Amino acid sequence: MTAAAHSSSDVAEERPIKINVWLTDPASWATNEADIAVTAADEFNAAHPEYQVEINRYDFRTMPAEVARAAERGEAPDIAEYHFTATRGAMDTLGRDGNPLFTPVERAIAGRSEILGEAVVLDDMVPAARDYFRYAGELAAIPRTASGIVLYANMDLLAKAGVTEPPRTWREVTAACEALAKLPNGPTHGIAWPNFYWVFLQAVAQQGGLIADHDNGRSGRAEKVDLASTEMMNYVRWWQGLHRDGHYLYTGKLLDFPGGYEAFEEQRIALFLSSSVDASHLLDRGDRHGFTVAVGPLPYNDEVPLAGNMMGGFALWLAAGLSPAKQDGALAFMQYLNRPSNAAEWAKRHYRIPITRNAVDILRKGTYRDNPRLRVAGEQLEAADGSPAALGPLLGGQAGIMGEITSAMHDVLTAGAEPHARFVEATRRAQKHLDAYNAYCDGPPRRTPEDLAVSL
Repeated sequence: MTAAAHSSSDVAEERPIKINVWLTDPASWATNEADIAVTAADEFNAAHPEYQVEINRYDFRTMPAEVARAAERGEAPDIAEYHFTATRGAMDTLGRDGNPLFTPVERAIAGRSEILGEAVVLDDMVPAARDYFRYAGELAAIPRTASGIVLYANMDLLAKAGVTEPPRTWREVTAACEALAKLPNGPTHGIAWPNFYWVFLQAVAQQGGLIADHDNGRSGRAEKVDLASTEMMNYVRWWQGLHRDGHYLYTGKLLDFPGGYEAFEEQRIALFLSSSVDASHLLDRGDRHGFTVAVGPLPYNDEVPLAGNMMGGFALWLAAGLSPAKQDGALAFMQYLNRPSNAAEWAKRHYRIPITRNAVDILRKGTYRDNPRLRVAGEQLEAADGSPAALGPLLGGQAGIMGEITSAMHDVLTAGAEPHARFVEATRRAQKHLDAYNAYCDGPPRRTPEDLAVSL
């Protein structure tokens, strides 16, 4: 069906009405479990025989480009799932007619409490996950999955060092590392985490800092970035100090998650910061090697108030220009995917944060009761204060901007670069990425934004 046919509500649609849903491929983000969306689509089709939901798969890294190419052909999906770092790009993507390819879901829902008999789940969603996708007061997309960064702790090594609980603050991390360093035959380093853009965003968010103007790009398009703020420098200098004193293990590689996994498993470190999704294997690594793994919240700067932690994850975007019948079918399926039983099962299978509070209640009666370590990331996300800082930035050209951050930190750790000067330079370079993105979006009519890359 063409884009033109989508927009026509005067012509009777063929039945069943097909809803083309493009979801990220679970295999592309390290899981072998089947996505419940397949069975959910079958169940939805049976409950709503006037519709036929069809699921297609794409790697999350290439999804924005795949959608853009389909839009050029007039074959854009009715629902597309994007990684959270592609949010600004999704808002700026245009269809063949030069209008936005996606319509804000809150506008389409229009205050309804149910659609085709399916309960609208927006009010039940965890605010910090839902509101990441809110722009200028309006919800642009519906999250389907969320994650956070947490602390994995080898409690056996910590106990030998006299530390009884996973450290919760930067000061406590430093103290734990100092105690570990005094152990005879102890780990070679106290802690590690990948040089990865998300840790920087989290650290600035925790301290109530902003990456960009216009309320972190949430009340208007971001025009200026600041990668050398007080909050960023607090984090960078703390990190640098841990590395200088021999407590932080840096493999010398960007995004080196495997190196961190191995060091934790081999007990060369006692503390590891990584995605909450990594509980899917890090807990088992401890069991296999005979040490107890605890999970704690992401440590924060105890010298300033804690604003909260931002989410990571994926959201469902609704195509603009659909007929009323097709739009309602698409919206109803979005709600069905996020109904409590589906959201709970998805979180359980894939070690994700439950999107809705009713889903959390389901998991409290089983999964979280049996393994309370798995509820830490969700509780951490719930504690966020909802400010633009805690929600995190919405940026165009984000892949390039985030690359400047990790490159700057690499130079600080490996080349002795002075932190503030190097991050001022990173800001200058990042500003060029943002300026180029904005110039492209504000230029002559175009169909898709130039920078559709997902930050990795």
